[in-house]
Amino acid sequence: MAELPIPDLPPARCSGRFTISTFLGMEEGGRGPYTPTEGSSCDSVQPTQLSSSTLCTRTFGYNTVDVVPAYEHYANSKGVGDPRKGRPSLADLHSILKVTGGLAVPIASLASPGHAAGPCEASVVEGEPGRDSEPEPVRFGWVKGVMIRCMLNIWGVILYLRLPWITAQAGIALTWLIILLSVTVTTITGLSISAISTNGKVKSGGTYFLISRSLGPELGGSIGLIFAFANAVAVAMHTVGFAETVRDLLQEHNSLIVDPTNDIRIIGVITVTVLLGISLAGMEWEAKAQILFFLVILVSFINYLVGTVIPATAEKQAKGFFSYRADIFAQNFVPNWRGPEGSFFGLFSIFFPSATGILAGANISGDLKDPAVAIPKGTLMAIFWTTMSYLVLSATIGACVVRDASGSLNDSVAVGSPGCEGLACSFGWNFTACAQQQSCRYGLSNYYQSMSMVSGFGPLITAGIFGATLSSALACLVSAPKVFQCLCKDQLYPLIGFFGKGYGRNSEPIRGYMLTYVIAVGFILIAELNAIAPIISNFFLCSYALINFSCFHASITNSPGWRPSFRYYSKWAALFGAAVSVVIMFLLTWWAALIAFGIVIFLLGYVLYKKPDVNWGSSMQASSYNMALNYSVGLSEVDEHIKNYRPQCLVLTGPPNFRPALVDFVGTFTKNLSLMLCGNVLIGPWKQKMPESRLMADGHTKWLMKRKIKAFYTDVVAEDLRSGVQMLIQAAGLGKMRPNILVLGYKRNWRTASPQSLEDYVGILHDAFDFKYGVCLMRMKEGLNVSRVLQAHVDPTTLASEQQASTIFQSKQGKKTIDIYWLFDDGGLTLLIPYLLGRKKRWGKCKIRVFVGGQINRMDEERKAIVSLLSKFRLGFHEVHILPDINQKPRPEHIKRFDELIAPFRLNDGFKDEATVNEMRQGCPWKISDEEVDKNRAKSLRQVRLNEILQDYSRDAALIAITPPIGRKGRCPSSLYMAWLETLSQDLRPPIILTRGNQENVLTFYCQ
Repeated sequence: MAELPIPDLPPARCSGRFTISTFLGMEEGGRGPYTPTEGSSCDSVQPTQLSSSTLCTRTFGYNTVDVVPAYEHYANSKGVGDPRKGRPSLADLHSILKVTGGLAVPIASLASPGHAAGPCEASVVEGEPGRDSEPEPVRFGWVKGVMIRCMLNIWGVILYLRLPWITAQAGIALTWLIILLSVTVTTITGLSISAISTNGKVKSGGTYFLISRSLGPELGGSIGLIFAFANAVAVAMHTVGFAETVRDLLQEHNSLIVDPTNDIRIIGVITVTVLLGISLAGMEWEAKAQILFFLVILVSFINYLVGTVIPATAEKQAKGFFSYRADIFAQNFVPNWRGPEGSFFGLFSIFFPSATGILAGANISGDLKDPAVAIPKGTLMAIFWTTMSYLVLSATIGACVVRDASGSLNDSVAVGSPGCEGLACSFGWNFTACAQQQSCRYGLSNYYQSMSMVSGFGPLITAGIFGATLSSALACLVSAPKVFQCLCKDQLYPLIGFFGKGYGRNSEPIRGYMLTYVIAVGFILIAELNAIAPIISNFFLCSYALINFSCFHASITNSPGWRPSFRYYSKWAALFGAAVSVVIMFLLTWWAALIAFGIVIFLLGYVLYKKPDVNWGSSMQASSYNMALNYSVGLSEVDEHIKNYRPQCLVLTGPPNFRPALVDFVGTFTKNLSLMLCGNVLIGPWKQKMPESRLMADGHTKWLMKRKIKAFYTDVVAEDLRSGVQMLIQAAGLGKMRPNILVLGYKRNWRTASPQSLEDYVGILHDAFDFKYGVCLMRMKEGLNVSRVLQAHVDPTTLASEQQASTIFQSKQGKKTIDIYWLFDDGGLTLLIPYLLGRKKRWGKCKIRVFVGGQINRMDEERKAIVSLLSKFRLGFHEVHILPDINQKPRPEHIKRFDELIAPFRLNDGFKDEATVNEMRQGCPWKISDEEVDKNRAKSLRQVRLNEILQDYSRDAALIAITPPIGRKGRCPSSLYMAWLETLSQDLRPPIILTRGNQENVLTFYCQ
């Protein structure tokens, strides 16, 4: 189908495995003209105006516009100005060929101007003269970019100052359990991050990018904002931790700058300014600083481990350090709870923040060479090595240092001295007095600087604390702007786009750095972070919970697009990780967890309300499809019941923006209740109308969404209106969600329109009844079709942005009336639609009146009967009017007007026999014979009289709903039926709805 005739062309080279040496056929037994070439590139050949290819021989050995698979066909991230490469469109391969200028070109391609250049078209390529090559941005591998960064962010002051104390309280066994429980959560989260980051190309934005592209903008946006803010405040936290350590050193040497509080502020502001300078210098300098901090921490670890094997001096023994002893290990292996925090979960809440920080590598995803490889490998390796360091530290210090020590050299005694209690007695030290009075200053349970005391050289531990705090501060200072920049570019929230601008080859968010700096300085100056620290921990945990839930949700939806190359994850483990993260949030600080949830819900609600115009293929979209599919299939198994009847409408709107009043009317009573489907019949040749159908459908759907109409749009191509509507009636809907009411506008121009269109219009009503549809005709005095004030051919891209026409159904109706003329029992549809309309806010104040026909001598009885029936339906209709004069003869001038109305359509056959009439009517079936006029005289006068009644009773109503007559097929000509509808509804100011059910009940007063 995609083969092309062979024109005479000079040889040309094409991208692919083969080149064209000639267009002549291959000779038998010969090698043929198609010879493989290495590194063949695409020089310029004469363009053919195909949308994405030219006449090139590829792999297949014949002249074709088909192309072999290539990366460029699937990539959508191209540099500005780069030539777009793509596969040929289906029209290029499938449409009829037309030879132009010696080349065979698909007709569809000739009709599509501005096509993108194809892979064989001449283009400026990189390296050519006149093209400036931009410098390559700095990119990091998994070690430098992720593992080291995560390890530095995980390690913190808790490692140096709190882990020995936790070991003393919980014992080595339970400390290991606390570590492993914490690491279980972070490992599961690491596996989830690995799965999500390997399911497609990851760009900048880190945690926000991963969550938002998985769960959608609603949850992603809220987490992105609070995660960026939490990182900004975390900069202040880590910087204050560093400043406090420096302040303590100055205090020891009596060298305070001003006072203890202001010294923290001064040192903190200077430190964060220096860190900002490192960040602004570029990611390369920041990475070098991180490596320096990493080396400092490693040296401090080695210094500590060396110190544990050095024989203890008397001074260190007085402080409780005795090198490795089995007795000390055995005593410290079991817990010894002390103080208000002496419980398992109390210590767990203190330790857990030191296991966080695993997102530091993912947060700079845009600066990684290959995020899909670097994030899984680097994150999991960082978790492994930091876990090992925690386990080794707790085991080694628990085997070397006793829980209580006085620090006094005078407490040394001979081994076995009487009155000495405790493990230290066997080592020649008596700490009994301070242990009993709980006044010991040293030992694991009392001295936070135990690591510094044990180490070979104490100042190196202080350097390690500096390295841990500064590296964490620097990682957060880089993470916050990077995440915030991606959030700004997505424009989910107002007033933040200013901070999304990038500078330099790495697109550095300098404005974001400055904002982070201002936030950090603000919290440093407050210097009261004890209340804010739990909120920050909860924000990070919130991110962990959503990352795990993202992985679970993407897996459970079974979307074909969920294909992570990292396979070592479990959706149930991810769900467990999400649940545990939420539980830990409340274990840490319940009030902070509530605040975090409150902020997330508020931001989530804002994005849900604004409905940003983004489409990221999230798992929420996949879940919506799954739910819709399951419920639709499940609905097919449910038997229909009158109580669950819903008016599901197929509305013949044409282009919906042409008949906004019809759209608004049906949308008002079907919103959040039932199916509404806007149908459009494109009349003309199929090949001519199909491109228009594809082009306009999306625009019409967006127009409906902008108007806040919950409806579907569908169109069909047909030779005439009636056959198109027949297609819609038969094929529209899915399972039990199929239309049961046909809604269309009244044909105002029926007298001047072509007779065939009149036949088709009435035929559509007959077809609807044949398919057991109810019918609803709408007529407004000013008409429904506003296409005359719109452009004849509206650009589909501007449909949603065009000015929306206002209609009566969009405004409040006040205390008017909705008048229902329930003249014939059609199953109750004439009552149901006004009832549903009256439930809406704009129509809620309207009083509903019901009019029925009756006899003048039985008015009270008939009224009571109708009131009783309506009360059983529980519709709330209390005002009922009986029309005893419905059968009176209309006024002569109105009868004359009706006769004049049908006069142009009369056959004037003089009451001839049926065969003669049929012969006279051949070719004009809409004509009315004299006999038909006579037989239907009473019915015709009834419509004239009803119009008089409507004029008398409902001139000022907000809406009139009336049961129309039915014209019998084959017995009532279309022109006569239209004359009845015209007469019934003419000269009325309010909109009139002519509703006719399919004679099956839609209301019931039974409960089963």
